[in-house]
Amino acid sequence: MNSFYDDKEHQSEQQRENTLFAQLPTQLLFAQNQCSYYQDKLADITLEKISSRALLASLPIMHKSDLIALQQAQPIFAGLDAKSANIGRIFQSPGPINDPEGEGNDWWRMGRAFYAAGFRTGDRIQNCLSYHLTPGGFIMDSGAKACGCAVIPAGPGQTEQQLEVIENLKPSGYCGTPSFLKILLDKAQQQNRDISSISRALVTGEALPEGLRSELQARGVETLQAYASADVGLIAYESAQSDGLIIAEDIIVEIVRPGTTEPVPDGEVGEVVITNFNKDYPLIRFATGDLSAIKVGISTCGRTNKRIKGWLGRADQTAKIKGMFVHPIQIERVRQAHTEIAKVRLLITSENFNDSMLLQCEINHENYSIEQAAALVLAISLSLKSITKLSGNVELLPLKQLKDDGKVIDDLRTLS
Repeated sequence: MNSFYDDKEHQSEQQRENTLFAQLPTQLLFAQNQCSYYQDKLADITLEKISSRALLASLPIMHKSDLIALQQAQPIFAGLDAKSANIGRIFQSPGPINDPEGEGNDWWRMGRAFYAAGFRTGDRIQNCLSYHLTPGGFIMDSGAKACGCAVIPAGPGQTEQQLEVIENLKPSGYCGTPSFLKILLDKAQQQNRDISSISRALVTGEALPEGLRSELQARGVETLQAYASADVGLIAYESAQSDGLIIAEDIIVEIVRPGTTEPVPDGEVGEVVITNFNKDYPLIRFATGDLSAIKVGISTCGRTNKRIKGWLGRADQTAKIKGMFVHPIQIERVRQAHTEIAKVRLLITSENFNDSMLLQCEINHENYSIEQAAALVLAISLSLKSITKLSGNVELLPLKQLKDDGKVIDDLRTLS
C-alpha cells in the first residue's frame, strides 16, 4: 500500500521551495489582474520579482478579522474572488464572513489529510460537521471522497439518530469535532449501543487536547487531526500522533510576529499566515488569527514538509467554540441590542472537553426587580444565540464589576 497521497509529500525541501516560489509571481499577477482587492493592495509592486520567502514578506498582510468590514463595504467577497471564478456554493460563517466554494473535485484539498489518517477506498465515514450555511461539512465530505470513501452526511447533533445510523451502516470512520465524537461514545456506552465499527477518526474544528485524544484512543478510535479553515481549506494535518502537523504541500505558510508583517524564526510562536494558489479565491499573506510555531525537523512518517506545533491560541480575541468562530464584534452587537447593558465580557470554559459560554453583563441593578432581571437574562440569551448561533448562559453584574482591560472575549480553556 502506498504510504503517500502523492510524490509531493516526500520531495526534498529545496525542490518544494523551488516549485512553490516559481509559481508565486504568476499567482500574484493573476490576483492583481482578476481581483479588485489586489488591484489596489498590490499596485506599484513589481510582482514578477517576488520569488522568495524574503521578498514575499515585503507584501502587505490581510487579517481574517478584517473580512467582516471589508465584505460589508464591498459585497460579497470584498473583491477577493477572481473575475473568472466558477463559484458553486456560497457559505456564511459567524461574523458574518462569506466564503466561496469553487467547482471541481476536492476544492478544499482535504484528501491529503484523510489519506494520512489512514482512510482508503471503500471506507465509510460518518461526517458530523455541519452542512448548513458553514462549509465544514462540505470541506470534509470532499476530502473523504477524494480518497474513495463513501460519506454519510450526518451533520452535528441528533445523538440518538446518529447512534442508530452507526449501528445500521457500520462506518469504519468518523470526521467532525473531537468533542462530538466523545459525546457519541459516551452516549453509546450509557445505552449499551454498539458503535465499535468506528476505528479511526479525522477531527477538526476545535483543539484536540492530549487528554481527550488519549481517551478516544483508549476506547478504540485512532484519532488524528487536520487544521483547516473556511477561507483556505487544508492548512496542515497529522500523520502520526504527537508528531506535529505537516503543512499542506500546495500552500505557503509563514509564521509572523502578531501585529507586524515580519516572519519569526523557526520554533518561535507567531500568527499563521497563508498564501494559496487558488484561482477562484486567491489569498495573499492571509493572516488566520491562529497562533502556532514551526516544529524543527521532519515527521517520522517520511513526509518531508515543515511541520507546525498545532493550535497555540489566538492572535486576537476571536475564539472558536464547538467548531464555530465567535468574534468580538458579535459580542458587541449583543450589547448594542440591549440598551440596559453598560459593558459585556464573554467567558469561555470547558468541562469534560465540552465548551460553554457565559456572557457577563454590567447593568444598573437598582433599576430592576427579580422578575425584570429574569426577563432581561432571557432576552439577552436569545440575542446571544441569534447573533453567534451558539447557546450560552447570561450573568447580570452591578456596574464597574468587569475588568477594564479591553477584553471582550476571555478564553479560559486549556489544552491539557
